[in-house]
Amino acid sequence: MALEVEVDPGEEGFDAGRLARIDRHFARYVEDSRLPGWLVLVSRHGRVVHLATCGRRDLEADLPVEHGTRFRIYSMTKPVTAVAAMQLYEEGAFALKDPVERFIPSFADLRVYRDGPASDPRTEAASGQVRLWHLFTHTAGLTYGFHHAHPVDELYRAAGFEWATPEGRDLAQCCDDWAGLPLLFEPGSEWNYSVASDVLGRVVEVISGQPLDRYFEDHIFGPLGMADTGFLVEGPEAAGELAALYVPGPGGGLARADELGGRALRRPAAPSGGGGLVSTAADYHRFTQALLGGGELDGVRLLGSRTLAYMARNHLPGGVDLEAIGRRLFAETTFDGVGYGLGFSVLLDPVANKVLSSAGELAWGGAASTFFWVDPAEQLTAVFMTQLLPSTTYPLRSELRQLVYQALVD
Repeated sequence: MALEVEVDPGEEGFDAGRLARIDRHFARYVEDSRLPGWLVLVSRHGRVVHLATCGRRDLEADLPVEHGTRFRIYSMTKPVTAVAAMQLYEEGAFALKDPVERFIPSFADLRVYRDGPASDPRTEAASGQVRLWHLFTHTAGLTYGFHHAHPVDELYRAAGFEWATPEGRDLAQCCDDWAGLPLLFEPGSEWNYSVASDVLGRVVEVISGQPLDRYFEDHIFGPLGMADTGFLVEGPEAAGELAALYVPGPGGGLARADELGGRALRRPAAPSGGGGLVSTAADYHRFTQALLGGGELDGVRLLGSRTLAYMARNHLPGGVDLEAIGRRLFAETTFDGVGYGLGFSVLLDPVANKVLSSAGELAWGGAASTFFWVDPAEQLTAVFMTQLLPSTTYPLRSELRQLVYQALVD
């Protein structure tokens, strides 16, 4: 689906000169080799008001970022998985309080880490069950191997789980492996960014009887016309549109991360509902418009409006924000005043957050510095695409918010 600016910015309350500040600011990231290239899209009331690209999708091949460039969106997969699961919730397939073991039996009899090194951890039986709502909200006690902050993270790495799942291991086996590792804390007591969305993806498979990629295609991507989104970039033409993945170079500049980036060109044995999708700005823009539209876009309804509104509430225990309860947060982003709903962050208090924005904003980002937000109050959405791992390298999210909202003058 072709991308283009659809309306004069002034008709939607934006000052075009102020919007140009976005491009000038982020162009400097390319000029000094902090980013390889980027694409930014801003829309209001469903119409694209600003669209810009800069730099290269592949530095070595000297290929530019284009409107159709494909990006690994990593954790921007999580909201898609949450929508898929809530579609099944709307069919009465589960209750949010259901124990995960109802669908994945290995999640019975879990143990919780208490103390000790990864070589000899002391664990105790969990006092409560991991429930479905814990998976949506990352309060299950699961983790990621790439955190490098806790002995349980080390246990994940020792089991083969760091940035990706071991090749050849299917999603059912991965879930059984995670269930065999200790939880960081009692389910529902804290927040920790984790493989919970991958486990939720397996629940979608079990309930629907479909592989996760097929469920997404039949129930989300196909209906919305997201033809360039999936777990696999297949064919030479599509592969040529895939941006290269980069990390900060040891001596400055950027270094390719082809070993990890190349996984997008191979069909995964375990499609990752937490971080496996590759997409385009045009496709993900369609997804954000469905979220902004209360679950509907162009006559296609993914979710009921009340369901989406419920997902967009803060579901953290006690109604606290992520700074109060979160163990693993992101250095480039402040989470004061930010809660977490069923699949994405929810902005509770822009003043506490200290970034120009609106209460009620839904957002999330990916490990390669991609991110999006949906602002129902202003009827505004934004998508930023690049390929720099990790996302903690630069404060791109807060900077784009500043620059977008200062340009809104109506």
